[in-house]
Amino acid sequence: MAGWESYTMPRYLKIATDLAARIASGEFQEGTRLKGRSTLATEYNVSPETIRRAVSILSDKNVVKIVLGSGIVILSRENAIKFVKSFKDDERVADLRQQLAQLMEKRRSVDDEILSLTKQIIDMYRYKRSDLITPVEISLPPDSPVIGKSIGELEIWHNTGATIIGVVQQKDIILSPGPYYEFCESDRVLIVGDENVIERFNAFIHSLP
Repeated sequence: MAGWESYTMPRYLKIATDLAARIASGEFQEGTRLKGRSTLATEYNVSPETIRRAVSILSDKNVVKIVLGSGIVILSRENAIKFVKSFKDDERVADLRQQLAQLMEKRRSVDDEILSLTKQIIDMYRYKRSDLITPVEISLPPDSPVIGKSIGELEIWHNTGATIIGVVQQKDIILSPGPYYEFCESDRVLIVGDENVIERFNAFIHSLP
């Protein structure tokens, strides 16, 4: 959904909806004639053609009826109400879609930032210590006592000295999972730490202290 383009409603549709709302409110009564196209065109400051298109929509929805020689006759207040409700529902869906697109864009931005920060962390370790260049991948045993528990709850760094930079789940990788991530069976954990971190982390995931 990248590159969301804002949707601008056609002028004739806005007018059709406004006229339907006025009929629904009782401003225009069933069985009476609606104002002429020229009068409506002046009132809405548009061309008669725009009014014609707006009225055609209302005619298709059986809100009004175009009678030759009699003009535009109000046909159904009930249908006017249905038309307005349908329009509002469609408008709400469009608004939700726009919000979703914006959230997805923010999510992509956050994912990119996490990836960038993770690379920076690895680069910092690379320059600081020769034994921290590459993350180590450790698979959780199926009966590990850490399964179902969160990183924060387990105090991983405090208990093992390991910094978790990612978790691999089948074909997916979760970068910088954070303290609320709960370990799952078959997780493969990417860690960095000092030269003894692998031994300490393995001991921890097999048997909690």
